[in-house]
Amino acid sequence: MGQGLSRIPASDLDKFIEDHLCPDTGFRADVRAAIDIVCAFLKERCFQGATHPMRVSKVVKGGSSGKGTALRGRSDADLVVFLNNLTSFEDQLNRRGEVIKEIRKQLYELQRERHFTVRFEVQSSWWPNSRALSFKLSSPQLQQEVEFDVLPAYDVLGHVSIYGRPDPQIYARLIRECNSLGKEGEFSTCFTELQRNFLKQRPTKLKSLIRLVKHWYQLCKEKLGKPLPPQYALELLTVYAWERGSLSTDFNTARGFRTVLELVTKYRQLRIYWTVNYDFQHQEVANYLHRQLRRARPVILDPADPTGNIAASNLEGWRRLAGEAAAWLKCPCFKNRDGSPVCPWDVPTEVDVPEQEDHFLRNLCLIFFFLFLFLFGRATSV
Repeated sequence: MGQGLSRIPASDLDKFIEDHLCPDTGFRADVRAAIDIVCAFLKERCFQGATHPMRVSKVVKGGSSGKGTALRGRSDADLVVFLNNLTSFEDQLNRRGEVIKEIRKQLYELQRERHFTVRFEVQSSWWPNSRALSFKLSSPQLQQEVEFDVLPAYDVLGHVSIYGRPDPQIYARLIRECNSLGKEGEFSTCFTELQRNFLKQRPTKLKSLIRLVKHWYQLCKEKLGKPLPPQYALELLTVYAWERGSLSTDFNTARGFRTVLELVTKYRQLRIYWTVNYDFQHQEVANYLHRQLRRARPVILDPADPTGNIAASNLEGWRRLAGEAAAWLKCPCFKNRDGSPVCPWDVPTEVDVPEQEDHFLRNLCLIFFFLFLFLFGRATSV
């Protein structure tokens, strides 16, 4: 299919996505049924016999299944289990191993019950305090196995509204704890609902473009191996390209695809962030954002978690992916019917950052101003 993508004309990309990348109805139904089974297990049964009672506040579907950008045939699902017993970010860090151990134990016990027709195949974890438990679920009712990652998390957000935004104090606290623990980006699971909402409400065609970019990324992964930048960075780059280059619900797919690949080739210039969930209004958050955005590029901040620079720490992976992107830009899928190259959208490689206020100087000026008013008032009253 890799050769198929590179050789088809630009005008056929939409058909390629529809025919090869969008999940069919049966696949969607299978994944939904599997998720329902696991969610019911986590909510109703998993922690009932735990040594230390644990209460699940909610189970949130994350990953591509939750965002509506799953690729056909890639039957994986991320489920984040929010527990009332975890009362801080540090608590999540220290106790997640204990939670995962309990989930693993209960899965094995469930497996032994003869009347239960679902089979779990738990993947072994080398880390005693790993972030996730990975397992496969199969059932006579399902056409294929579904792979799961279950991640325990601290419920810092509580009820999440699609249109609301978190209290800035939540982010201030996150920043303080990340700094003290030295764990920036470690707690992105706590903000899964915000990550999901960032993509879930997007136009159908943008989700199709994301699928195309993800498919291209998977082809690169098969060819180049690891390490490469995380796939989430490419998803965010695709959203950014569309926001800055089109914003239309019916755009030219080849132009969007070319724009994303050109941004990949310019990875050393990338400085991208969003202010949908956090911004520069709260002083502590603003100071931190300025520090984050001054770091060596590429910088792509998670729109749900300012401590997560999704593009960081893998320059060699970016270099290899950029080389592959440059080679792909010569393919027929980026040529019009007359042989001319598809024109990319005009998209900047960086988002402007507001100037950082000098609050000491500002406060000093305010003190002198009020002192002047006070002295002037006394002088005129004499």
